[in-house]
Amino acid sequence: MKQRLRFYSLIFCLLTFSLNGCAAVALTLFGVGAGVATGTSVSYTLDGFAYRTFTAPLPKVESATRTALAKMGIEVEATAQSEQGKAIKAIGNDREIEVELEMVTAKTTRIRTVAKQGVFFKDRATATEIILQTEKILDSNYY
Repeated sequence: MKQRLRFYSLIFCLLTFSLNGCAAVALTLFGVGAGVATGTSVSYTLDGFAYRTFTAPLPKVESATRTALAKMGIEVEATAQSEQGKAIKAIGNDREIEVELEMVTAKTTRIRTVAKQGVFFKDRATATEIILQTEKILDSNYY
């Protein structure tokens, strides 16, 4: 009897923990809260990073990102080379913004952004807006 109770308790705990992330996955799949008025999708990681892949070379995406940050009134503090691309550190009001550009191929670049407000809070809306503005600039320069 005790073994059966332990078994059911274990199953209950496993189901509780495994179902916990389903809502986040479902919301990401359907784009809820992504602010995607242009019809494009911005994905999120569980730690608050927004990311998207563009069919554009890294230098073009970097230029568009810098223009988007300037347009939003966000000041670039530093730029550094990373293993796969570039890292941009910026500051806006009381937010610390990190943008990582990763070269997937010569013609494809992945952008990943996070806007930190304090130690614990991550501003997904600002991180998303940086990506959407970058996309707008890339689209306007494409044609």
